[in-house]
This record gives sequence, structure tokens and C-alpha cells, in this order.
Amino acid sequence: MRNFLENLWEELNRAGERVVLREIRGEQFTGITGKELLRQVGCARAYLCELGLQPGERCALLGNNSIPWVVLDLALMAEGAIVVPLYARQAPAELAGMMRDCSPRFLFVSDMELGGSIAKVWPEAPEPVQMTDAIRKVSVPVSVGPNARKEDDLLTIIYTSGTSGEPKGVCLDTRNLNHIVSCTTGWMERLDWDASQTMHVFQYLPFNFAASWIVMLSCLSKNTVLTLSTDLNKLADEIRLSAPNYFFNVPTLLERVRRGVEEALSKRGAGVPRIYRRAAKAWRRQQEGEKGGSFWLFLARNLIFAAIRARFGGNLRGLVCGSAPLAPETQDFFAMLGVPIWQVYGLTETCGICTMDDPRLASEPGRVGQAIPGIDLMVGDNEEIVVRGPNVFPGYWNRPEETAQALKGGVFHTGDQGEVNSKGNWRISGRIKNLIILNSGHNIAPEPIEDKVAQNMAAAQQVVVVGNGRGYLCALVTGAVEGPAVQAALDHVNSDLPHYRQVRNFLVLRDAFTPESGLLTANGKLRRDAINARFRDEIDQMYKKQAAAAGGNA
Repeated sequence: MRNFLENLWEELNRAGERVVLREIRGEQFTGITGKELLRQVGCARAYLCELGLQPGERCALLGNNSIPWVVLDLALMAEGAIVVPLYARQAPAELAGMMRDCSPRFLFVSDMELGGSIAKVWPEAPEPVQMTDAIRKVSVPVSVGPNARKEDDLLTIIYTSGTSGEPKGVCLDTRNLNHIVSCTTGWMERLDWDASQTMHVFQYLPFNFAASWIVMLSCLSKNTVLTLSTDLNKLADEIRLSAPNYFFNVPTLLERVRRGVEEALSKRGAGVPRIYRRAAKAWRRQQEGEKGGSFWLFLARNLIFAAIRARFGGNLRGLVCGSAPLAPETQDFFAMLGVPIWQVYGLTETCGICTMDDPRLASEPGRVGQAIPGIDLMVGDNEEIVVRGPNVFPGYWNRPEETAQALKGGVFHTGDQGEVNSKGNWRISGRIKNLIILNSGHNIAPEPIEDKVAQNMAAAQQVVVVGNGRGYLCALVTGAVEGPAVQAALDHVNSDLPHYRQVRNFLVLRDAFTPESGLLTANGKLRRDAINARFRDEIDQMYKKQAAAAGGNA
């Protein structure tokens, strides 16, 4: 039986002169055919052999998504190396820490400045090699398929995002990838899509993010053109230019799109907001089985919805969303536009995926789909989700005690809380480690509150609820928001919450959190410990002011 890498090679050979991968550079596309991709991979493999690379040695890839990145990744896996993908926007000190941990023999970079930034904080770092040089230095490529891989051979070490501590190297092996890629390519076959036609997929999430990497491997294993974003500052233009049929997202982008559209519509003349409100109400009623409202939906689809869809290039058939649960309101918003969103749930330790919405079935907003085939997904103590199956990682790099803890009892303990309904659809309610414990003893998951507050403020970049060990909750809000708008959002959300879950005070921070500042992970998750440490004084002052105003204790 062929492994996932051999299947990928077969598809690239079948593709021949068909473009399989391309980058957006301004208004232009730079593409590469299946035949040329294999040739460049062969050149990189020959260069790696000249360097004396041995199977099982670790090699780091540091750079933004690009064709050379994909070439080196495939070449390293084909030669039996262990790939360590690193995030170009991460702080050099953090990158150096990861590299010290796994001791890569070689470091391949998209530009030499990145390599230099590592050397400044870690002089013992491997001499960086430019990715394009590694592809061009040898003219006679290796022309055979990938070297044989055993099921337990390590393929990659992906460092976790480190939301609550030091990043750990997650080891993934051939067995993990064989199972996950078979699930994702099988999922693609269940889409309402003519398999004889080339599917266009857009990709902006970095390849050091496990699920993003799986998207790349899956697309190269099927009849697709994968278009890579090269400038996140021009993401809206890139999406429109690439005109994808599908693409993978994190909730942040989709929720900003919804809030931005609704804010823009509210500023139009009275007629447009009225049509939108009537259409949205009619759509919700129709979802509940009621009749009526077709006139307003007809108007909205022609006057409003079509213009919104055009922002995505006009060919959009559906969106996939992972990394964190998506707000039900956002999923409903896109469904009303005629764009289904399929949710995915998983962790790096589960090869990126545990559940997926089935594209043949109606999705349930607020839920992340059913468990993928071949795994056991269960609810353990404290409502923790635990998983057993071929997607579960063999362990953390050089961390036997933490590996034993994570895999205690023969299952992987995700640290996520959730539950499953009678249809088999899962809901994620929060992270156990993120629970805020008030001095009253109440345990509170901050994520649902943060999501609801953010949904009521289009301009907010992040909302962080704080209050561990305190008497009540407060919040940090980033972005170009004003105090009255924040208070209005809190008043709206608080009205539906019990007293101990209400947010009593807030602090606006103009500068949004970023991965470069060390306050966000590579895929946009909050680093709560770092945020609490960075703004400890400001949080203390916020509580003192609130206590003084209320005449009580913080």
C-alpha cells in the first residue's frame, strides 16, 4: 500500500504540464506545473545528498509560504529528513529557542535576513541556506520517487503555538499523515464538484500551522491549483484576484468580514440597511421552516449579497474554518450569502484534525462537525475531549514526562472542553487551562464571553477577559474603539449573563496584539499568560479604579 507521499508523487506525475501551485505577486501569478515541481524537488534532493544529509536528521524551514518552501519541504521528506517548519513572523529569540531544542543540522531560509536574525541571538545556529539556492545549485535532479518510509518514521516536528507556556515540539510520523491525508482527500471527493475539473484553492495561513500544511499536501494530491498568498497586507485583493472555489480560514478573518460588512451597510442610506435587515429576518425564519420574505431576499441577493460575494472573486463555493470555534452568527451570515462554511476541529497533536463538517450534510452553527473516520473521540473527566486513533502524535520531542501526561490512559488529552449531540456533532466550549477561577470559586471559560463582546464591536481587534483570583471579570480590548462603544457592547452581553460572568470594567489598548509582539501565536490565538504579564500593572490599576468606584474590593 502506497503512503501519502507516494500518492502525491503519482498525482504530480499525472498533472504533467498542468499548473498545480502558484504565488500571487502584486497583480501577477507565478505558477509551476506538476512536472516542473517534481524537477525542482529532484534538484533540491540532489543538493541535499551533496550536503551529506542523512535520513532522520532534522532540517529547519524558515520563511513565508512560497513555491521554494514547498519544494524544500517535499525534497526533505522524500530524502527521509525530519522537517521543522518555523514561522517567519515569530520573534528571533523564540525561533532560536525552538532550534536549540531540536538541533537541526541545516537551516533553509526564504531570505538571508531571517537567518541573520537567528544568528544574532544564537551564534551557534546552522549557517543559513537560501531556499532558492538549494534548488538551483544542482542541474541533474534525482528522478526517482520518494525514499521508503516506515509507519513510525518521523516526518516533522511542529512547535505548538505556546498559548500557555513554552512551545513544545510535536512529532508527527508517517502513520499520522497517511491517515489524515486520506481523510482530507476523501473529504474533497465529497464536495459538490466535478472531479474532471481543476479545483482552485487559496491559501494564506502559514505552513508551520499543521492544518495549513495538511491543506497543501491534500491539494497537491488532487486535481487542484493551490494559490499562495504572499502579502497579508493585500489579502483582500489577493483573494479577489485568485477567485478561489474554496479556501481554509481561521475565525478571525471571517468574523471581521461579517462585522465590517454590517458596519458598512449601517452607514448607507436608509433603504439598503432596511433591505438587509428584512432579508436577514426572512432568511432566519425560512431556516426555521416558516414561509414568507422571499421578496426581501430577492432584493438583497441582487443588490447586496452579490456585491459581497464579488469580493471573493465570484467563484466561491465554500469555506473551511478551523483553529477555534466560529461564532454561529458568522456561519449563518455566510450561509445567507450562499457560501457554506464547514468547520474543522483539531490540534497539532492530532495532526491538525479530529472533526470535520460533512459537506453533504447541513452544518450546525456553533458545532464543529463529526469525528473523522477511524478515530475515537470521547468526553473524559471535567468535560475534557480525549481522542484515540492513528491521527494522534507519538510524543513531544525530548519531553518524555509531558508526553506521558498528554497520552495518559492510552488516549490524548486535548485540554479542550466539549460535548457531542445525538447527531454526532461536537461543540467546543473552552480550554481547561484558560479557565478563570474567581475568588468566589466560580470557574469561567473566557472564550464565549470574548466572542460575544467582539461580535458587538466591528472595530475591535481582540478582546481578552481577565480576572483569575479576583472578585469579578474585566477585559482588555484592542483596536480603534472608543469607550462608549465598548461599554455598549458589554451592557448588551452582560444582560444575558449571571452576575459572576459579567464584565465590570475594561481597558482599551490602541495597538493590536501580534505574533511579533509575542502576544499572539502563529495562527492568531491569544497568549494569555504573556498578555497578563505584559499588562499586569494596567490590569491592577483597572481593578483599583473599579473597586474605588464601587466602594468594594477588587
